[in-house]
Amino acid sequence: MVERKADAADKTSLDVLVAGAGYVGLAAAVSLKQARPSLAVAIVDAAPAGVWQKDGRASAIAAAACRMLEQLGVWGEIAPEAQAITEMIITDSRAADPVRPVFLTFDGEVAPGEPFAHMVANRDLNGALRRRAEKLGIDIIEGMAVSAFDTNGAGITVHLADGAALKARLLIAADGVNSKLRDMAGIKTVKWEYGQSGIVCTVAHERPHNGRAEEHFLPAGPFATLPLKPDKDGTNRSSIVWVERTEDAQKLVDGDEFVFEHELEQRFSLKLGEIRVADKPRAWPLGLILARAFVAPRIALAGDAAHGIHPIAGQGLNLGFKDVAALAEVLVEADRLGRDIGALDVLERYQQWRRFDTLQMGVTTDVLNRLFSNDIGPLRAVRDVGLGLVERMPKLKDFFIRQASGLSGDTPRLLKGEAI
Repeated sequence: MVERKADAADKTSLDVLVAGAGYVGLAAAVSLKQARPSLAVAIVDAAPAGVWQKDGRASAIAAAACRMLEQLGVWGEIAPEAQAITEMIITDSRAADPVRPVFLTFDGEVAPGEPFAHMVANRDLNGALRRRAEKLGIDIIEGMAVSAFDTNGAGITVHLADGAALKARLLIAADGVNSKLRDMAGIKTVKWEYGQSGIVCTVAHERPHNGRAEEHFLPAGPFATLPLKPDKDGTNRSSIVWVERTEDAQKLVDGDEFVFEHELEQRFSLKLGEIRVADKPRAWPLGLILARAFVAPRIALAGDAAHGIHPIAGQGLNLGFKDVAALAEVLVEADRLGRDIGALDVLERYQQWRRFDTLQMGVTTDVLNRLFSNDIGPLRAVRDVGLGLVERMPKLKDFFIRQASGLSGDTPRLLKGEAI
C-alpha cells in the first residue's frame, strides 16, 4: 500500500483522481493506470488507514468480475483463498416448515472449469488491489475526506479536509451509497427503503458445504448461505446474508447470543451438523437508490455511489465492477485518440452504457423482493410454479446463469478477460 500525506499532494496536478479506496475505487484506478501508464492517477479516501483490514465479511464475485481481476493481475493472488460456488439451490418456505423442497437448482459453471461465482474475503480482495496499485505507482491518500470541488472548462480542483488542493481532469466518485460527492455535484437520486435489514455473519459448521450456495425465500426476506474456504484450522465455514424486518433484525443483533443462535439454527438447519456463530453479526438497512445521472461536468459516479440495490440477487458489487470496466474502456479509448478524458461528451458514453443495465437490475431485484418477501398463499403458489417451470427449462436456466455470471448483454472487454 502507498500512503502519502495530503500536504505533500497540495496543488498536485493529476489526470484522474478517484475518491474512495474500496474495491470499486481501487479497481478503477488500477484499470486506468495499467492500460495507460502515462496517466497520473491517485486515490483519496476518507476512511482511516487500515480500517479495511478489519472487514470480516466476504463477497460473491461473479465469473466476469473474476476475469477482470485476472486481467488486472490480482486474481492469481486471490484465487488460492477463494471458494468456488459449484451449485446453487433455491427454496421457498417458512422458517418453521419441517421440509424445504428444492424448487430450482443451478450447476455452478459458465464454461468447463469456470465457476459462475467465487466467494472472496473482503480483506483479500482489497489487499490484492492495494498491492497492485502500489506496484503501478498509484498514490493512496488515506484518512482525508473531500470537502469541496470546483470545476472549470479545463479540469476540476478538489479541496481536501486539511486545506490541500488536487487538480485533475476527471474525478471518479466511488465513495459509497451515501456519496457526498454525488450530492455536491447536484445529482439527484430515486430512492426508497424496504423496511428490511440485512444481517451478515460467518457461521462455522461440522460438515463441509461442498461449494453449495443456498437461498431460502422466507416471508420476511431471503436467507442465503454462501460457501467459504475453511479457515487455517480446517474449520468448515459459510457466510450468511439474512434479511429480516428492520426492527426484528436489530433486536436479533443487539440481543442475547443464545436467542440469535437459536433463530439462526431454525433457518440454517442442521444439515451441515452443529453450527456456531464465528464472528459478531451486523445489520444494515436495505433500500433501493439509483442516481438520476451517472456523470456531471468532470465527474463520473461508479459503484454504490451510482446505485444501491437489494442483495436478493447478490449483484451489488458486480454491478460496480461493470461500471469500472465500462468507464475504463471509454476513458482509455478517448485518451488514445487524444481526447479530453474528463469532457462531458466522453463521460456521456459511459452513462449511456451503464444506466439502462443498472436500472434493469434495480427493477429486477425490487420486483423479486416484493414477490418473495411475503406469505400470501396464492402468490406463493404462483411463484413456486414459476420456479418449477424454470427448473424444467435448461436453456432458460443457462440464461439465468449467464446473467448471474455477468457475461450477458453488452459486456465491457475487461469482463470478458480481454485487455483494453
